[in-house]
Amino acid sequence: MARIYNFGAGPAALPLPVLEQAREELLDYAGSGMSIMEMSHRSKTFDAVIKGAEANVRRIFGVPDTHAVLFLQGGASLQFGMVPANLLRADQTADIVHTGSWASKAIKEAKLYGKVNLAWDGKNEKYMRIPDEQELKLTPGAAYVHVTSNETIEGIQFKTFPKTEAPLVADMSSDIMSRPIDVSRFGLIYAGAQKNLGPSGMALVIVRKDLAARVPDNTTTMMKYSTHIENQSLYNTPNTWAIYILKLVTEWVEKQGGMAGVQKLNEQKAKILYDELDRTAYWKPCAQKSSRSLMNVTWRMGSEALEEKFAKEATKAGFDGLKGHRSVGGLRASIYNAMTLEGVQALVGFMKDFEKKNG
Repeated sequence: MARIYNFGAGPAALPLPVLEQAREELLDYAGSGMSIMEMSHRSKTFDAVIKGAEANVRRIFGVPDTHAVLFLQGGASLQFGMVPANLLRADQTADIVHTGSWASKAIKEAKLYGKVNLAWDGKNEKYMRIPDEQELKLTPGAAYVHVTSNETIEGIQFKTFPKTEAPLVADMSSDIMSRPIDVSRFGLIYAGAQKNLGPSGMALVIVRKDLAARVPDNTTTMMKYSTHIENQSLYNTPNTWAIYILKLVTEWVEKQGGMAGVQKLNEQKAKILYDELDRTAYWKPCAQKSSRSLMNVTWRMGSEALEEKFAKEATKAGFDGLKGHRSVGGLRASIYNAMTLEGVQALVGFMKDFEKKNG
């Protein structure tokens, strides 16, 4: 078996030690005689798994007691609607920073529940940068302020988060657990699992308990954060496999030195790749330098035909997932936590060779 370098944006690469441990435990988990995917989510064995996963998240992120940790289904896409369903009423305004493709989905769903103020809109600049805090036009008394910490498609990332009077809500789907954050500054954090946390089909939600209590009475049961807090993410049958893998991934992150350790490696990887993109005009990086993502590196080439050739030859050489999102085209390398330094170095070597042959 030959494993390739997976630069896909999601579902993305998982740490090899995690995959190997899951393989070993697949048929018989913890001496139970069955797979984690076969056992009851209310069994003592799985109870230890989900409690262990929550404890890991609390420890790694430094989650205070004021916040609940939830493992929910529907990914970040359900959270686009669940956030305003819980926090926004018809006579209130949500401030949303419009930084690109994923922020636009949060905007669309919030408009179904209340008023939306675009605190900043990067449309005229083709969403190639993150705004400075001074540029944000926030609403006094807003229900919440929503940011997308990392735009996967455009390849831009908040380096620091704005200070807000209203609760700060962040979609961290594509850079969750890639760097230390102060959870206490956020009213709510949500993230699809399939980039840095585990497999697809689950979202991690960290929500302030007092905010969850604001939910309107007529909100459907499954859409209430309070439902899942009261039932410890077990109101319905959860994605047991995803929770198990998240537990393994968080244990792996701790072995890397926690989020400070993975941040150091992520900065190393990104520097190697961005240095190559800046080395010559042959490559045309998209995001402005001050806003460049450490997770999703985007660039263009001289023509779409050349980009297509690059992507095809890269795939043949063992580098998968380098085509840009269909909505914007170009090229993209997603270098999440699980991508190794060796993988990025190998990609840069391929890029240099491609330029020599096609420059």
